[in-house]
Amino acid sequence: MSSPTGQSRTYPTYQSGSGWNAMLPPRAARSAAPPERRVKYLVVGAGYTGLAAARRIAELRPQDRVLVVDATVAGEGSAGRNSGFLINLPHNTRMSGHHSPLQVARKQIAMFQAGLDWLAQLSQQGGFDCGWDVAGKYHAAATPGGERNLRAALAQYRDWGVDYTELDRDALRAALGTGYYRFGYHSMNNVFVQPAALIRGLADTLPENVWLMEDNPVLSIAGAGPYRVGTRAGEYVADNVILANNAFARRLGFLRSRLITIYTYAGVTPVLDPARQAQLGERDQWGVIPANRLGTTLRRIRGGRFMVRSAYSYEAEQPMPRVAQMLRAAFERRYPDLGAYDFEYVWSGSTALTRNGASFVGQVRPGLYASVGCNGAGVIKGTIYGKLLGELVAGQRSAMLDDLAAFEKPNWLPPDPLRRLGVLGAIALQARKAGLER
Repeated sequence: MSSPTGQSRTYPTYQSGSGWNAMLPPRAARSAAPPERRVKYLVVGAGYTGLAAARRIAELRPQDRVLVVDATVAGEGSAGRNSGFLINLPHNTRMSGHHSPLQVARKQIAMFQAGLDWLAQLSQQGGFDCGWDVAGKYHAAATPGGERNLRAALAQYRDWGVDYTELDRDALRAALGTGYYRFGYHSMNNVFVQPAALIRGLADTLPENVWLMEDNPVLSIAGAGPYRVGTRAGEYVADNVILANNAFARRLGFLRSRLITIYTYAGVTPVLDPARQAQLGERDQWGVIPANRLGTTLRRIRGGRFMVRSAYSYEAEQPMPRVAQMLRAAFERRYPDLGAYDFEYVWSGSTALTRNGASFVGQVRPGLYASVGCNGAGVIKGTIYGKLLGELVAGQRSAMLDDLAAFEKPNWLPPDPLRRLGVLGAIALQARKAGLER
């Protein structure tokens, strides 16, 4: 059994709560144990992937219990710590075999649109408010290198048949309230949500044969089927286990050479006064994706708050005072005249990266499945991958499952200390390349 401290810990813990969750009314955790210790299906992780897999299995196998176990409570985990962008375009279009990147992109676009449509349907049927807003997204560059990156992305958009509007410095200043950026574009391929409200709503509207057990981390998985799953509340036996805990799957002994844990950071201001809000552009909600992966993401949140997200760290959080200072500097560079740089909430969130940007979705061994390695784009991707994995576990087959099975798998990663040195070196290099995009 793994130690509860250090890098051997089998679940994430955080120095501070999710700001998104803190903005919502308190919610009581569902921590009661199920009536039986033996289940047909056990899902590790109640994020977008785990809940999608559990929901789909429960729909296809209504006679069976699906147990979902999560280390924290809905809204406080990684699913409630992202920036709330639901982008339905691909980030990685590589695939093994003989398919072209354009073919892969079209397959991914169809998948991600299906995931977005499913989320919209679930939120409407569930009757919960997650701030769903079809507002699109901006991409903006502050440097010549960033502009080159964005123009290359637009060449892909043209190949994919995606509509967009190019924006020069003046147009960006009007839209965003800052002259910091030199070039950008806007596309409608994004929906904004309040991520903690979305994951809470999905958790609270599961089918009746799904038993959600929050605040109960999985500490070990043993056996070869049925599996003995050790949790803080005792051991459960499952015929099928679905790993939906991203990089922490390797802390339980699976896919160790494929995943790394990365922490990213966000800060949200208090509600700004009307004069400051008036300086933030024409729309009451918008978001900016940076031109470099280690750049700074911005989001003007409907209701008057402002979010800044930036930076990576490997395997462990940075001290929150240092993070707040870094985020404040990114804010000040873009809005030197705003005069309101303190954040009401500062937090981190963990995600899983792979060497080649590919996810693992499928069977690890008989009766044990995983959908992990979201590479920082987990809301829609996690939703549709979890749904498809649930169908695979339940014995369904489809053309979309075949497409998913053909996608490239995560590359091998060397063990530590080589892994740590390589990742830290890559982060430092990308930070230098990012420059003023940070």
